[in-house]
Amino acid sequence: MKNTTVGVDIAKNVFQVHWVDAQTGEIVSKQIKRASFLAHFANRERCLIGMEACGGAQHWARRLIEMGHEVRLLPGKVVKAFVAGNKNDVADARAIWTAVQQPGKSVAVKTEAQQAVLALHRMREQLVKFRTAQSNCLRGLLTEYGEVMNKGRAALNRAMPSVLAALSERLPAVLIETLREQWARLSTVDTQIAEIERRLQEWMRQDPSCKAILEIPGVGLLTATAAVATMGDAKSFKSGREFAAWLGLVPAQTGSGGRVRLLGISKRGDTYLRTLLIHGARVVLGHAKEPGPWVEQINKRRPPNVVTVALANKMARTIWAMLAHSRKYEKGYMSMKAA
Repeated sequence: MKNTTVGVDIAKNVFQVHWVDAQTGEIVSKQIKRASFLAHFANRERCLIGMEACGGAQHWARRLIEMGHEVRLLPGKVVKAFVAGNKNDVADARAIWTAVQQPGKSVAVKTEAQQAVLALHRMREQLVKFRTAQSNCLRGLLTEYGEVMNKGRAALNRAMPSVLAALSERLPAVLIETLREQWARLSTVDTQIAEIERRLQEWMRQDPSCKAILEIPGVGLLTATAAVATMGDAKSFKSGREFAAWLGLVPAQTGSGGRVRLLGISKRGDTYLRTLLIHGARVVLGHAKEPGPWVEQINKRRPPNVVTVALANKMARTIWAMLAHSRKYEKGYMSMKAA
């Protein structure tokens, strides 16, 4: 018997569900309060439940899977294509119900441990952004008083004591003390970032998948932990090419009348992991003594940025192959498909 398909539009307090009764053909669309959501599905037969991959979706997906239901998390862009008329909860639930029945790639349901690692990455990323903004703010404020410093955090630390000492003779003490406090805050942020990296390092030592892909050139602590946590189950992807396409590391296409034109990379999927892979590829190209014959050949005929993205694409495929097939990294390994 085919499972009943249910579309769920989750929200903060009230969830909208939509399904069609298999026996009567009745279209059911109703609201369920947050506290009663799990109880509604507790005694039902196995259902295929579709939800948009938004805040809280991973939690509800895990709970519904524990009850025996099948859950698919859909990207918002996929659901948007099926929204008819004005956008509201009823239309969204109906669109999710329609989209979940279409072929396509869904978002992986992650474990709580994987989500915890991604949470550490998000908090670290936010601290790095704050540190950069704080440094730029100090430079901009001091430039207004004729003090221009060289680029880089090290140059800022070297110049700040003498700059504050010189300005203290002609500026109010309240401003000098505030600038000194904001400069000292950068050290606090450095400590917080280092502590998050230490915790990621501990998790990586306990995870065999992270330790395995760490052998890939260009893959470090951040890339390894983010890749394993973001991917979820590697076997949910059919191939390394599908994983690379999911990360937006393949060319976008446009075409009409049978003529297809390739554009730049699609930039779909997880921006954070794609950025880490591209940075890792750039490090390999810039610092590796022997980048390999594949890189040397493509470097002769393509621009540097294209080579960087191509290497990032290859790194993503290698990560998938190692995790999906439980293989160790082998330099120069060539995949041989059966004839």
